Amino acid sequence: MKTCTFHRATTLALICLVSAVSLPAFASAAAHEAPVVVKWTPGTLRNALTALPTGNPDAGKKVHDELFCASCHGPAGVAPTQNWPHLAGQKSAYTAKMMLDYQDKRRLEGRRAEMMHDIAVMLSPQQIADVAAFYAVQSPPTDDGTPRPRGIAAPKDVPATTLVRRGDKTRLITPCASCHGVVGQGGKLEASALAGQNPLYFVRTMLDFQGGTRHNDSIKGMSLFAKKLSRSEIEALAIYYADLPVTRTK
Repeated sequence: MKTCTFHRATTLALICLVSAVSLPAFASAAAHEAPVVVKWTPGTLRNALTALPTGNPDAGKKVHDELFCASCHGPAGVAPTQNWPHLAGQKSAYTAKMMLDYQDKRRLEGRRAEMMHDIAVMLSPQQIADVAAFYAVQSPPTDDGTPRPRGIAAPKDVPATTLVRRGDKTRLITPCASCHGVVGQGGKLEASALAGQNPLYFVRTMLDFQGGTRHNDSIKGMSLFAKKLSRSEIEALAIYYADLPVTRTK
């Protein structure tokens, strides 16, 4: 009887010891697991953007100044270097979506995106709406002075003007203008304005979509489109949009 009691006590002690060691360790490991990122659908994206409050450009300038956004994107949204996109004149819905994507790590293609995540998580929905409104009312660049790519067209390349206006039926490529507007002014939801954009940023973005590094497009439209283009076609499109007369809408 004493032996049984001893064994039961020993077993209970071992269970308690194992629990005390393993449960906190398990909880700690679980806490460091990557969060589940919910992908957008056109419907959920529309609802998320509609749910944002109305943006105030003046309040957005305060956000822009307080977070030192000018150090990368310029005092009025025109990036001073080749490393960052111009935001001046960009559609407010697109800028807001990018901030939501950075917040939730839907967009995390490199160190620049990681830095944007650290900034985005500090913003409230109102601040996101405000800073997006601030960039939307700025005058976009007409000649940003950035170098243009010097790619040489391959024999099978389709000219940029054709890709923009008519696409390429042989590769099932829809015209760029069908989403981004006939003068690069942008379209609905996540279809960004492209006219006047930094061409080197444009090329990097397309290559990120092409290689799967960036995948925050809700219906994978840009990913599919980019994979069908040659490097020289991407560079030609970058030059086309960078030099386009800028007529954007918010």
